[in-house]
Amino acid sequence: MTQNIVMPQLGESVTEGTIDRWLVKPGDTVKKYDSLAEVTTDKVTAEVPSSFDGVIGEILTAEGETVPVGAVVCTIEVEGELPPAPKKKESSVSSAIMNAGVQKKATTEQPSMKVAQPTGEGMKARYSPAVLRLAQDNDIDLAQVTGSGAQGRITRKDVQAVIAGGGTTVQATQAPAEEPTLAPPVAEQKPAPQAVAQQTAEEGDIVIPVTKVRAAIAKNMQRSVTEIPHAWMMMEVDVTDLVAYRDSLKDDFKAREGFSLTYFAFFVKAVAQALKEFPALNSTWAGDTIIQKKAVNLSIAVATDDALFVPVIKNADDKSVKGIAKDIFELAQKTKQGKLTLADMSGGTFTVNNTGSFGSVQSMGIINHPQAAILQIENIVKKPVILPGGMIAARDIVNLCLSLDHRILDGLVCGKFLARVKEILENTNKSTMSVY
Repeated sequence: MTQNIVMPQLGESVTEGTIDRWLVKPGDTVKKYDSLAEVTTDKVTAEVPSSFDGVIGEILTAEGETVPVGAVVCTIEVEGELPPAPKKKESSVSSAIMNAGVQKKATTEQPSMKVAQPTGEGMKARYSPAVLRLAQDNDIDLAQVTGSGAQGRITRKDVQAVIAGGGTTVQATQAPAEEPTLAPPVAEQKPAPQAVAQQTAEEGDIVIPVTKVRAAIAKNMQRSVTEIPHAWMMMEVDVTDLVAYRDSLKDDFKAREGFSLTYFAFFVKAVAQALKEFPALNSTWAGDTIIQKKAVNLSIAVATDDALFVPVIKNADDKSVKGIAKDIFELAQKTKQGKLTLADMSGGTFTVNNTGSFGSVQSMGIINHPQAAILQIENIVKKPVILPGGMIAARDIVNLCLSLDHRILDGLVCGKFLARVKEILENTNKSTMSVY
């Protein structure tokens, strides 16, 4: 009996994944839960496990190919009769392009959008749903495309290369002039990829290939800016007492716990507390509804030399400053070591970004889709401040910069939220907050 292994949904709002490397080959015997392939999405890099005991049949997705969630990536031959499979969990993207048969029927009914299937044998004649969809959207005749995948299989990159080179269109001479097409013309449907292809390096330029992680980040950021109407506000906070409190504890804390007590842990604690009081900021946009999250799971931005990840501190509102500091330390270590798991990256409801760690004093963050807001914690700097009574003193000041989704949030509630965070931070000292 042949069973299919599909691209899993590796994270919230993830609609596709890229096969980085196959860990098996046709004919290999595998056990249930054995790793079959390494996959990269815009959220995480993970391994796809086997759902069955059996023998690998066909590899249907080439290394480097990107396919939608729910698309079949390989088959497994299993023995015996299996219980009915659970209902599919594929995304709306993958359900629209489930198999080549549906696509072929559609092209028969609409000759003007015909995608020719080669009649030859071999892997090239078996197209993935992602390849079929891309070819159909751009009027590409797959019979004229040379595949670079395993056994000559046509990958998504092969089709993209044809598009970048001007495309190979299928002439629809049999279709009546008034026959409607299934999709608008390429120029109206997609931004022209030729603009990117025409960029050339000059002598002395350094050409840096875009990594899969960087490409995923770029795609996610573009989606956030395109879909979310951003608004921005900033508030100045006097954290002189907080700085003195933390500095009085840091050496003893490090010796006792084995990791540092950072200012950032205090900021995360204050944000978690304020989110409980202003839950509107702990929301996501869901089309005709707004989902207000019960859990306060704070995403924190952690950068490596060439990428940015957002692991999550779960239930931050229930944790002490020490507990938050420990989570920050452990997540940062796992990020740098490349050991983040899907669980570490999932479930975030609000993002706190420590931009002050590299000296920034004012910035506007891009919201981490599908969250409602992101808060930038800037660098703490000494500033002269006029105190009550007219005295001038040097104080420790930090800017809090909030980007918000204006579909969900308005300035009033966000201003009240920032004012509450400011109040908590300005009153943080030995008598008001215990680190433990």
